[in-house]
Amino acid sequence: MGVTTKEKDLRLGFSVLGFPAYSLALQLCFQTEFRYSESDQDSKIQFSLEHAFGDSDFSPAGIFNARLKTWNHGAQTLTKLRFSRNDFTEVEKEKFQNLLKGDDFYRIRLPSNVLISPGPGREYVISSVKARCLPRESLDEHFVIHMEGVNILAVNYGAPGACPHPRQLKLPAKWSFKSHTVLKNSEQAPRAPVFSEEILGETAEGEVVPPPERSFWAKYWMYLIPLGLIVMNAITQAMNMPEEQGGGQAQQPGAVQRGPTPAVRRR
Repeated sequence: MGVTTKEKDLRLGFSVLGFPAYSLALQLCFQTEFRYSESDQDSKIQFSLEHAFGDSDFSPAGIFNARLKTWNHGAQTLTKLRFSRNDFTEVEKEKFQNLLKGDDFYRIRLPSNVLISPGPGREYVISSVKARCLPRESLDEHFVIHMEGVNILAVNYGAPGACPHPRQLKLPAKWSFKSHTVLKNSEQAPRAPVFSEEILGETAEGEVVPPPERSFWAKYWMYLIPLGLIVMNAITQAMNMPEEQGGGQAQQPGAVQRGPTPAVRRR
């Protein structure tokens, strides 16, 4: 293992100062850090995408390739995700055209754990989109995969951009897929909103449902309470002013003492 110039300088500095123990500890620190970096391993994995037309059974639709990063503390994450999409067969084209005519859902699913081999009992994460949202020049699709380690928490699947309603029946100019994938780890995955946040939902048609309208008091209570206190304080001061003025006028005659009235002289 090579020694960097920085490490040599630090060792020399500690030795000159008379601290050989610190020099030894520093050497162990560099060796340990190097071993940790060597223990991180990458391995290639694959997991399949499956699709279904309406209520039909799922069948293979593509392959995701990724690197499985194993850290020295045992955690595993996926990196460098790549997707290879299968083109529609003639039978699948016919099924998809039926979905377009009926404005029905096109469904996809991914395994909930990418390390578990296909077989009975395997769990999946399912998402769907109206088939009429996908056709553009080609079949444009967008995947956002939310993961925690090797587990898929959720999949957002649909077309890039908006899908206006009512959806028009349109056949793609090219029967090939233009796929875009985004991988988000657990720290980027959607979390449960706090109580102060407004939750926007979606209908089955994909239209955004606005949040319920709040009352006037719910919107502006933080302004109304201080304003009410100010008004009450002003009213209280206004009511006390006549009493103070009346008390001052009552004390004024007694405060001024006049001398005795001079007697009138008579001739």
